[in-house]
Amino acid sequence: MIDDYNRALRIGQRTFRRDASRGRYPYLPALEDIVSTQDTSEEPVGLIEVPIENIKGTKTKGRTEAFASDFMPLLSAGSEFATKWSKLYDSAVEEGIREPIKAYEYMRSFYVLEGNKRVSVSAFLGIDTVLADVIRLVPKRSEDTDNKIYFEFLDFYRVCPLYDISFSKEGGYLRLAGYYNQDLKNKWPQEKIEDLRTDYNAFRKAFKKEGGDRLDLTTGDAFLVYLRFYSTDKSIISLNENVLISRIRKLWDEFLVTSDDDPVELVEHPEEVKKGTSGMNAIVSLFTSRPSYSADKPLKVAFFYEKPANVSQWIYGHELGRNYVEAHYKGVVVTRKYDDCATDEILRQRIDEAAEDGFQMMFTVSPVQMNETLKSAVHFPDIKFFNCSVNLSQSAVRTYYGRMYEAKFLMGFIAGTRNRGHRIGYLANYPIYGAIAEINAFAIGASMADPESEIYLAWSSVKDSDWREYFHDCDTDLALGPDFIKPDEASREFGLYRLTDDGSIENLAFPLWDWGKYYQLIIDQVLDGTWDDNPAQGAKALNYWWGISSQVIDVILSPHLPYQTYKLVDIMRQAMQRELLNPFYGEIWAQGHRKIKGFGTPKISNEEILTMTWLNDNIIGSLPKEHDLVPEVEKAVSVSGTLETDDSLGKKGSK
Repeated sequence: MIDDYNRALRIGQRTFRRDASRGRYPYLPALEDIVSTQDTSEEPVGLIEVPIENIKGTKTKGRTEAFASDFMPLLSAGSEFATKWSKLYDSAVEEGIREPIKAYEYMRSFYVLEGNKRVSVSAFLGIDTVLADVIRLVPKRSEDTDNKIYFEFLDFYRVCPLYDISFSKEGGYLRLAGYYNQDLKNKWPQEKIEDLRTDYNAFRKAFKKEGGDRLDLTTGDAFLVYLRFYSTDKSIISLNENVLISRIRKLWDEFLVTSDDDPVELVEHPEEVKKGTSGMNAIVSLFTSRPSYSADKPLKVAFFYEKPANVSQWIYGHELGRNYVEAHYKGVVVTRKYDDCATDEILRQRIDEAAEDGFQMMFTVSPVQMNETLKSAVHFPDIKFFNCSVNLSQSAVRTYYGRMYEAKFLMGFIAGTRNRGHRIGYLANYPIYGAIAEINAFAIGASMADPESEIYLAWSSVKDSDWREYFHDCDTDLALGPDFIKPDEASREFGLYRLTDDGSIENLAFPLWDWGKYYQLIIDQVLDGTWDDNPAQGAKALNYWWGISSQVIDVILSPHLPYQTYKLVDIMRQAMQRELLNPFYGEIWAQGHRKIKGFGTPKISNEEILTMTWLNDNIIGSLPKEHDLVPEVEKAVSVSGTLETDDSLGKKGSK
C-alpha cells in the first residue's frame, strides 16, 4: 500500500535530514568506494541468515541515492520505485520474503548486490534477519586493531557460524569461547552454538530494553561482562526477565568502564585519593553522614589467602602487613585471616562467612582471586573490596599493587657496580602486569652502572625449570633471586646475592614490600572519610599503584656494601621520590637492536610500563609461552597477564 510507502518515506527523509545536519553522508555507502577488490580476496560463504543491522550499504553506486542510510526510501511516492516497493511490501506481509538477496560481506558488514528493496521492506517491518547468498571479501592482514579483531571473528565463524556477536577489543571471541568451554580451533557442537545463540539474543533484548544502545560499546562487549559474573551453567533464556534485568542493572557500572577508552584510573600517590575532599566535595562532606569507628565499634577487615602464610613468601608478606594493622590501630580496626582459599568455591564460602559476621572491608591478595572477588563485590555492594593486582578494569573492586620496578632499577644499578664478569642472573616469577617492567628496569639500572652488563633471564614459573643450574652454566656469580624469604625454608637465595668461592651466599640487597604501611594508607581512607571521594571522573576502575615515594616500596642494603654505594643509592632514591629519575626516561633499546625511544624523550606511559612485552637489549632470554607455564600459574596470567599467549590465556589477560 502507498500509505505504508509514505510512512517509510517520512522515516527516510528524517534520517536524511539528521545525517546531513551532522555532516554525515546521508545515503547508503557503496562498497566499491570503501575498498578495492585488488586489496581483498573473495571467499564464498553461501546462504546464511544476515542480521539486518549488519547490512550497511550497497555493492555498487547504482541505487545508493534511492535510500537513506537506514535503508528507508527517499524517492517520491509517485515514482516507479515506490510502486515496486509497495507491491513487495504487500507480498511480504502476506507471504513473507522468500527469495534471498545477494550480498558481499566486508569486515562483518554487508553490502547488497541484488535485493535492496527486500532489505528496505524487511527493515520497515522490523524483521531481524534476511536470507542472503554471501561472498566474503577478505582483507590483507595488518596491524590495525579492527583488522585483528576481524581475523579473530573469522576464526570464530569457522567453528561457530554466527554473525550477530561483535567486539570492540581484541581477544573477545577467544574469551567468549572459553565461557562456553570451547576454543577457536575445533568445530563447536551444534547444541553449544544454539546455547550461545539463544543466550545472546535473550541478553541483547534485555540489554537494549535497559538502554544499552546508548553506551559506547557493542552488545558483545556487554555480554562478556555479564558472562564474567554469571556462569553459563544455566541458560539465560530460562531466566525470568526481571532477574536478567536486575543483573544487568547491577552490572551497569562495569558496562560503563568497558565502554571507556581509558577505563583504568592509576592512582600513583595516596594523597591523590584525597583530592576529592576539596571544593564541592568538601561542602557535600559537611552534610553527609560518615560512619565513625572506635574500639567499641571497630572497622572489621578480612584477608583471604590462597595458602597458609608459612608456605608462601608472597602471603607471608601480607600476613606481616595484617599483623601490623592489628597492632597499629589498637582495636579501632580488627582483622581476620582466611587461609586456604585456593578455589573460587572456597573463596566464595569464606567471603559469605565474613559478610555474615559483619566485615566491612575485604582484601584478596592474588590476581587468581579476582573473578570471585568481583562476583562477591556485585553481590555485596556495601562492602569495600580490594584485590592485589593492577591494570584490571573493574569498578566494583579497587586494586592495589606496588611500583616494584623502581626498587628493581636500584637493585640493577647495585648489581652493575658489583658484578665481576658483566654477567648477572635474574629469576623472574609470573609474567603478569608489571613483571616485565621490573626485569627491564633491573637491566637498565645494571647497564647504567656497567654498559657491558648482560642479564641472564630465567623463570621460576616454567615447567622443569632449573634456574640454579642455568645461572651456573652461564657463569653468573651474582643473581637476583626471589623477592622474599620462604618462611618454611632457610635458603638465603633471595634478593640480590652473590655465590662466593666457598659456596656460601652473600646477600647484597633485597626489595621491601611494606604491606603494613600500604594497608594503613588504604584503611586510613575509610577511617578519615575519604574513601568515597573517588578522584576518577565517572565510572572508572580505581587502581592504587604506589611506590618509593609512598614508602610502601624500598630497597634494603647489606652492611657489606661500600659506603659509596649507599650514598649513590640514597641519591637515586631521593631523585625517584621527587620523580626526577625513572628507568624509562630517555633512550631505550630492545632485544634485536630495536629502538623503543630516543635520547631526551619523556617517560613512557604507565599503561606501556604495565603491559610491555619487549625485553631490554642487554637481556639474554625470552618471555615464556603459555604451554611452558606450570598449571597453577596459568590462571593468574589469564587474569593479569601481559603476554600474547595461546588460546586459553588470550591477550593482555582478558579484563
